[in-house]
This record gives sequence, C-alpha cells and structure tokens, in this order.
Amino acid sequence: MTVETEQIDEILIVRINRPEAFNALDPESMMLLREKLIEFRDDPELAVAIITGTGDRAFCAGADLKHTTAPATPFAAAHLAPYKVGVRDGAYVRAITISELAIPKPLIAAVNGHALGGGLEIALDCDLRIAAPNATFGLPEARWASVPAVGGASQLLRAIPSAVAMKMLLTGDRIDAAEAHRVGLVSDVVPGHELIDTALALARRITANGPLAVRAIKTLALRSFDLPLTQSIAMEQLMWGLLRDTSDRTEGRRAFTERRDPRYRGA
Repeated sequence: MTVETEQIDEILIVRINRPEAFNALDPESMMLLREKLIEFRDDPELAVAIITGTGDRAFCAGADLKHTTAPATPFAAAHLAPYKVGVRDGAYVRAITISELAIPKPLIAAVNGHALGGGLEIALDCDLRIAAPNATFGLPEARWASVPAVGGASQLLRAIPSAVAMKMLLTGDRIDAAEAHRVGLVSDVVPGHELIDTALALARRITANGPLAVRAIKTLALRSFDLPLTQSIAMEQLMWGLLRDTSDRTEGRRAFTERRDPRYRGA
C-alpha cells in the first residue's frame, strides 16, 4: 500500500510508502493518507500519531508532478464536486488539507529526508516536528509556476520568522535540518537511525499525561491560535474549568503527593 500504518499500544505510525517517487503523493495515495488520519481521529483507542516516510531519502516530496497534471475538468466543477470526484478531477489538494479534519489528538512528524511542497505542508500540520540530519524543507511551488495550496504559506509564516519564510516561498529554496532547528521549524534533530525511536519516546511521554488534558491543549492550539489575546486567555480559563473537577485531575494531585506515577482513566 502507498500509505501503511503500524499500531504500538496507543500510538499509530503512519508511513507514506512510495520510496521510488521520494514518497511523493498521487491522488490515490493522498486520499488513502486522509482515510488513515480520519481512522486515527475517530479511534478512541489511539492517542498519538507519528507521520513519516519509507526509507531515508524522503519524508514526502509533495504532489507527484507526473500524476497531477492539469485535467480537462474546470477547477470550479472539481472544487465543488463531491470529495472523491473532485480529487480525481484535479482538486487533489482537498485530500491533504489535514487542518480540515480537526484532529483533536497530537500529530508528530518524523522527517526522515526531503519534506517539500505538500510534504512540508503535512509536517506543518503536525504539532511536533523532529528531523534526521539529512532532512531538507522547502516550498518550491513558485519554481513550477504554482503556489502552496494546503496552508503552506500561511503556516510557514506563523512557524518561523517571516523573513526566512518569505525567502523560502519566493525563491523556492530549501533549508537543511540544522537551519530548520535554528529557526524553530523543528524541535529536535537526531541521528536517522534514532528518528522513529525518538518520535515514539515523545509519543509515550504524551500518552503518560492526562488524556483529557492532552486533548484540551490540542483543542486550545487549534481554536485559539488566531484569537485576540484576551479571548484566548478566556478560552484557557474555560478549558481549565472543564478539567478542574475530573477524576484524572484529582488523581494527578494524589500521585504527586504520594510520589508515584499517576493512573489516568480519561475521566
């Protein structure tokens, strides 16, 4: 399959599996990736997902340019058509707009090589990004007379300093893992052979926390990001109030007092 999954306890590894094409996505694999992420979102037994690519050359090189040429169908017809019809008729960007899925669980991008175009946009939709030393990041759409269409420009400008983001967008140039770490695009750079283990360790640290608190933090990140500060703080206080009387919060305080690991139930 072009997108494979592996479950380890509460963690799902989602692996883009087209190494012969630098894990670039054709419309069919875009739809499959979306389906796997929806399954993750809706599965109550899963808490964190790790997205990565097969091999050590590429995380995802974006849309497969050989299989995403402009079709005869007018864009308006494809954009307004039912989802699957629209994707196959040229509006394929609809399939990898992960932000529309409103996934209330943490996503970790384990960037094992090139993250270009739609590949970088997928990584930007993740909550945490870690990279191997050979990773590169870029939005080269301008070189091919196009623009990022899955939030790449908007999210990159929010993730790193605007001067760096605009240089990447206007030139199509890439940055390497060290520069990505320096400007804050990734949190960690680790040896390639340790990348998945590091991502799993991060995921396990997350799943050890109160599950309702983790989802509340992700919800705050999604819903308060573009709010004025006063409204954002008000939302934080409401979310704090929702969690205040939960049994997990009581258990957390009891575990702290008793100097033991908490036993959370998600209630």
